[in-house]
Amino acid sequence: MTSWLLDLSILVAVITIGMPPPRAPRASYTVVRSYPHDHAAFTQGLEYMDGYFYEGTGLNGKSSIRKVKVETGEVVQRHDVSGEYFGEGITVWKSDLIELTWQSHVGFVYDRATFTQKRTFSYPGEGWGLTHDEATLIMSDGSAALRFLDPVTFAERRRVTVTDDGVPVTRLNELEYVKGEVYANVWQTNLIARIAPDSGRVLGWIDCTGLLSATEAADVAQAGGLLNGIAYDAAHDRLFVTGKLWPKVFEIKIR
Repeated sequence: MTSWLLDLSILVAVITIGMPPPRAPRASYTVVRSYPHDHAAFTQGLEYMDGYFYEGTGLNGKSSIRKVKVETGEVVQRHDVSGEYFGEGITVWKSDLIELTWQSHVGFVYDRATFTQKRTFSYPGEGWGLTHDEATLIMSDGSAALRFLDPVTFAERRRVTVTDDGVPVTRLNELEYVKGEVYANVWQTNLIARIAPDSGRVLGWIDCTGLLSATEAADVAQAGGLLNGIAYDAAHDRLFVTGKLWPKVFEIKIR
């Protein structure tokens, strides 16, 4: 993609939600490979672990957590969330799978092997994205804040405001921890922010415009499908992205 087209696509995306044009360095991507994805999955959280994707989906009455074969998209294990909850971000912490919900102020802890619910926890505000570093859970709530939580008690240890050249970046959504940085989808854009977790400063942007074909993009747009879903295979340095109701998961290299 030429530089002026890249700049134009980012400008259109940020104007759509009233966000100032990004100032940190911008990057594009190369598609390494694509994999099948359930186009009925309203993806809220995505994680790679031990050769599988773990996926959390949303919408009241349709929310679920899933274990999915990477190569085929086959759902090999699934737990449907009670219809009163709108499932949001997930992360795997040791032997647990942890899930947020949107506006219910309730999170769930499941046994990762069996998907049996072990406990619940509560938090103020909304739940959007979830990931973790070596010592803490990292949560987004739709604002410009990242919350750092104790992985056992879920007490908030600290929080940072995410900024790009001093300007807060709101609508932080699905999260992934990649090589010491927090990657965050920005809701209603094709942008992923690369964030320094100590300061909240945006180190760079990844523009994912053009992953879907024009036909695919038009189809998912009619149903409300947006870029949302980041997973990282640390052992093989593979980065995966997808979206709500997307027919594919893409393995990409940043360039």
